[in-house]
Amino acid sequence: MVALAVVAIALPALLLSLEAQVDGTAHLRDKSLAQLVAANKLAELRILNAAGQRLLRGRDSGVEELAQRQWHWWLDSKPTDVGQFYRIEITVAASEAQQEQPLYTLVAFLAADLRTAAVPAGADSGG
Repeated sequence: MVALAVVAIALPALLLSLEAQVDGTAHLRDKSLAQLVAANKLAELRILNAAGQRLLRGRDSGVEELAQRQWHWWLDSKPTDVGQFYRIEITVAASEAQQEQPLYTLVAFLAADLRTAAVPAGADSGG
């Protein structure tokens, strides 16, 4: 009887612990997918910039699909103190209502024109 009582007390605690681990795993999965959405958006900005389009100045938002789910993203672009460089902040959440508590925020700095920001040939002598 004592052993049965110990098992009866320990089993619910074990189930709660297992449930917490599963919730933690789901959160890590969502956070990883949100990071991929932000990285893809940054890559898209870099490609558009390299193709000769100007960097976005200001704010933008949208929805992307990844892993059969909809991800909401918000982009904020601001000039920096360094001429022709912009601070890009991409925030990703699982729903539009979660904008204030995003899963992931990516901050990057990009040149306004990547072609003019490249190091000229021979400028780095390797000294």
